[in-house]
Amino acid sequence: MPMLIKRLLPCLCALSVCAALTACGAGGAGGGHRPQAAATAPARPPARATAQWLGTWAASQQIPEPGNTLPSAALTRATLRQIVHLSVGGSELRVRFSNVFGTTPLHILAAHIAVPVSRTTGAINPATDTRLTFGGRPGIRIPPGAAYYCDPVAFHAAPLSDLAVTIYLRKPPQRQTSHPGSRETSFLLHGEHVAAASLPGAMRFNHWFFLSGVDVRVHGPAAAIVTLGDSITDGHATPNNSDTRWPDDLARRLQASPATRQLSVLNVGTGGNRLLRYGLGPDALARFDRDVLGQTGVRDLIVLEGVNDLGVATFHGRISAAQHAALVRNIIGAYRQIILRAHAHGIKVIGGTITPFGGSTYYHPSAATERDRREINAWIRAPGHFDAVVDFAKVVRDRQHPQRLNPAFDSGDHLHPNPAGYRAMAAAIPLSLFSPAKHPDGTPR
Repeated sequence: MPMLIKRLLPCLCALSVCAALTACGAGGAGGGHRPQAAATAPARPPARATAQWLGTWAASQQIPEPGNTLPSAALTRATLRQIVHLSVGGSELRVRFSNVFGTTPLHILAAHIAVPVSRTTGAINPATDTRLTFGGRPGIRIPPGAAYYCDPVAFHAAPLSDLAVTIYLRKPPQRQTSHPGSRETSFLLHGEHVAAASLPGAMRFNHWFFLSGVDVRVHGPAAAIVTLGDSITDGHATPNNSDTRWPDDLARRLQASPATRQLSVLNVGTGGNRLLRYGLGPDALARFDRDVLGQTGVRDLIVLEGVNDLGVATFHGRISAAQHAALVRNIIGAYRQIILRAHAHGIKVIGGTITPFGGSTYYHPSAATERDRREINAWIRAPGHFDAVVDFAKVVRDRQHPQRLNPAFDSGDHLHPNPAGYRAMAAAIPLSLFSPAKHPDGTPR
């Protein structure tokens, strides 16, 4: 055999093997057939992991004022059961506990969750009672100034359902962390009763303590909407245990449409809140990182703040024209800061116009205060500031006297809407305003 053929023979054999393999892959036994599409198509990418955590309930935290603070003895070796209303559902839960204003550790000895069967007695369905753990252990010491998630736990939570969170405390921190305006009855009983089906003889009050959030594990695209506001967002003038705040009404609207069921609502309204200064709790700028940026899965923010800044400014007497101008300028400056900080985290900001409060039996606003409100609202409505606007003021105003609430929407104090007013506010929010929900990898749904 000539030397050249000997040298080429291994290469020719290799080519023959490759050709045979190609023929088998392309046409099987009838190698003359055209290659099948399945053989030439690129390999499919691995299935997208669609599970993600999403905030389904939240509450802002503050140091409770003296009238809303529980005696230390009441929280010593005591069981505390609190009920919250979820917006979206999920197959797993994790609960966030808060000691953000405590000056000593918060020692939780045990914690359970369950489906409540009565919001007025605190009774639960024992078949749903589920123990929470913290790093695999039943209790946790939460340091002063901190918040802490429990371990994820399998638990079926339906959309718009209630959840009972029960903890057993060794003793409270030196300073309590609370959301006083819960509009929800909580139950306190001495001794360890975290798994008890009912709590007969329990103390009752309408405040939450040491509880700041619930996240659910969801599958597919999802996002959270945070509502940042004052007592109007917190639901003042709604009946307890009724879930008739405007963010509650918005959550029901979202759940009614298949296109928006994956959007949750996190209400961080705080009674007496102001943009610029400490009120009953931290001002909006001071609590922004914790109450907005700290929420799980937040993509949209609705801001309804400013009425307390306007009201408090003249609460003790008149102020000068220069002070009115400075007040307007500072409120707008606070809005700009909120927008700037939210945009830095990819959050869309929707501005709500300040609702009228003429005739308020608490603030007694003057004509100058009304001019300030209108000037601020004109700025909110103007293009180029907020990403979108919901004109709450227009929705609830009296058309004959636009400085006042519509009597049909007035709770009676001429400052806070009633449940009908809150429903009208929620109904006025176009659901198309909200950012499309995304998969965990960031791709749109």
